[in-house]
Amino acid sequence: MAIPGYDLDALRATFPGWSFFCSDAGVFYATRSGIQLRKAQIDAGLQQTVSAEDVGTFVALLQDQQARAVMS
Repeated sequence: MAIPGYDLDALRATFPGWSFFCSDAGVFYATRSGIQLRKAQIDAGLQQTVSAEDVGTFVALLQDQQARAVMS
């Protein structure tokens, strides 16, 4: 699916710890690669998988997850 402003390779390069896909309905998903979050990390706001219906919101969620990971 071609979506304007959506570059899967750029997302992979920017957020290397995540696996990405876009559903047929156009929903973006990312799930952490190779790690299972502990309860304390989840309690601190980290998420195993994030999703959004537009790429701007999706990138903002991933950036938030990066910031939370640094603080935890």
